[in-house]
Amino acid sequence: CSGDKIRSVAVWAGNLPGTKVPVYFIDAPHYFRAKDVYVPGKNAERFLFFSLACLYALPHLKFRPDIIHCHDFHTALIPNILKALRLSYYKNAKTVYTIHNLNYQGQSGIETLAVGGLSLNSLPSLIKDGADGDINFMAQGVLNADAVTTVSPTYAREIMTSTYGASLERVIRKREKDLRGILNGIDTDFFDPARDRFIAKNYNAASLNDKAENKKVLQKKLGLPVSEDTPLLGLVSRLVWQKGLDLITENFARLPAQFVFLGTGGRRYEEQLKNLAKKYPEKFSAQIKFDPELAQLIYAGADIFLMPSRFEPCGLGQMIAMRYGTVPVVRRTGGLADTVNHAVGFSFKEVSSRVLFKTLKQAIMVYRSKPDQWRKMQINGMQRDFSWSASAKEYVKLYKRITERD
Repeated sequence: CSGDKIRSVAVWAGNLPGTKVPVYFIDAPHYFRAKDVYVPGKNAERFLFFSLACLYALPHLKFRPDIIHCHDFHTALIPNILKALRLSYYKNAKTVYTIHNLNYQGQSGIETLAVGGLSLNSLPSLIKDGADGDINFMAQGVLNADAVTTVSPTYAREIMTSTYGASLERVIRKREKDLRGILNGIDTDFFDPARDRFIAKNYNAASLNDKAENKKVLQKKLGLPVSEDTPLLGLVSRLVWQKGLDLITENFARLPAQFVFLGTGGRRYEEQLKNLAKKYPEKFSAQIKFDPELAQLIYAGADIFLMPSRFEPCGLGQMIAMRYGTVPVVRRTGGLADTVNHAVGFSFKEVSSRVLFKTLKQAIMVYRSKPDQWRKMQINGMQRDFSWSASAKEYVKLYKRITERD
């Protein structure tokens, strides 16, 4: 049920490909008939209904969880529902809440609570939160889960500060003892230059010279002059303020390098990059689209990967780039600070076009003048373990700790 209405849902069952791990899907056309994940209007209501439906579906599936792991604002009120409704089926279940990006908090009107069987008076945290006329889903997840995690150790520290806390730093500091940063992983089977079917020529750390063929193919595909000696810089990203795209100005055309940008996002940033490509067609290529196959070729064909983010909870691009022997240049924040050091790449701290330019100039100098050092950085990056295996072990430790508590 949701509010004063009863709605039926269908539950579809499947398995993760190539495994026996079950996956269940909630089918509720009233809320989820749209093809897109996010639709104009009441997304918070839709995801709160999904949260409630999951909790009511599990007894019918005869699955009693020890841990319910909730992510971002979408399922942030599950700990609230468990506490307020006191569902006996879950009396021993513990909850973990993971923040992937603090900037998307899921604020909604108080009336939305009814969709999850809740009211303003269900919990003290809701009474306090609702005093200003709305409910912050993410704040509720932080306050009510048994443990809180985010996707890198540095981001876990950053979000307790006013600079990165997105107005929730005080709430997060209340849970400091229960907060941990666990770095995300990448799919090392899919992101594997030795087997990637989307790149021009496969290679590994022992055959790095073959990487050059991917650069040549990429330059031709983009209409850039084919030059092995000219470093090719790639950026694959959502084109939004967070990613620091405004730091890349016309001044960067002075660098002895080529640039390729792939992604979609804010109109301002799309136009900025397209204008650079129009004015300097031999220097810049702006691919304003979503193209997973081209992304793979950029990871393999570029020499340098750019991530000048203002903030970056974890970041996957730098990990994927290192897997492909592409040296990252990043701003030292969040997961970028945790994964990129001087042995594998270049980093800078100040949010400044001037400092980014200087850092790129240094990276280009090493690329052109110190090939042995450059090759060592490539190999170091390729040998790093960014698989989910390491991250999974940290989550298992956390799960054990909270289930053994009390």
